[in-house]
Amino acid sequence: MVSSAHEAMHQIFREDPGLFTRVLPKVGIAFPEPTAIQHLDTDLTEIKPLEHRVDTLLRIDTADSGSYLLAVEAQNRRVADKLNSWTYYLAHLYAKYELPPILLVLCQDKSTASWAATPIRIGLPTHTSIAVFPLVLGPDNLPAITDPEEAARDLPFSVFSTLTHAKDPALPVILDALATALADTGGETAVDWAEYTEIGLGDPRTRALWRNLMATRTSRFPGSGTLIEETRIQGRAEGRAEDILRILDLRGVEVPEAARERITSCTDLDTLGTWFDRAVTAADTQELFAEA
Repeated sequence: MVSSAHEAMHQIFREDPGLFTRVLPKVGIAFPEPTAIQHLDTDLTEIKPLEHRVDTLLRIDTADSGSYLLAVEAQNRRVADKLNSWTYYLAHLYAKYELPPILLVLCQDKSTASWAATPIRIGLPTHTSIAVFPLVLGPDNLPAITDPEEAARDLPFSVFSTLTHAKDPALPVILDALATALADTGGETAVDWAEYTEIGLGDPRTRALWRNLMATRTSRFPGSGTLIEETRIQGRAEGRAEDILRILDLRGVEVPEAARERITSCTDLDTLGTWFDRAVTAADTQELFAEA
């Protein structure tokens, strides 16, 4: 799972590589329909003291237009050195893979998006040796989704659109539509995209708003905690159950199928903690489950 707002922006394209083919037509950019998409190594370093790493790199194969590379960069502010880095990325990728590279820059504010979209020209005033024309997706050209039904039709796109509009004054309405869509969808898919959204929003106050919106819809999900909280607890319970079974196995303690089922189906962390402690010394599962 992603760990920062910057990572969340481009990580969506790793989770759903075909997303860009659904996003670009929304801003009037047509690309050939891909027949295959392959993740590539993002490390573009050639000389050890000088490290260059693109955020996400995909190889796109098409039926009629050959193959190309898509380098995805998330940019939340103006950084002058990035213009040099982007030029290097494209030149290096073309030399390394012998495929045409495309640079896609993701921005969360109009000022940064406008800056990122400015063509990069290298050379003399009378002659341009290299020109870079980034494709930019930002709040000025990507539509905001305020209808829950529309948001539910394509959750990856809806989450990406929401993060792109994270600084939009209408963000509360956008978040409300997405929260409703996730609640109606439910399941692990909704859990994953809810967490992507929370991390990708970045700003603590905006995250708090998102958590409150999800909490008001908790009744649509099983259990009493928030959607993300429930999933984390479930993951911890599953991990602790696996640890208990592994300890018993290493000690040669026989675990009947009924006992195994009882351990793996338990979701109470306190109970699992007790069983974990007992698994170190218990002679059998009856001793493991013994009442205190």
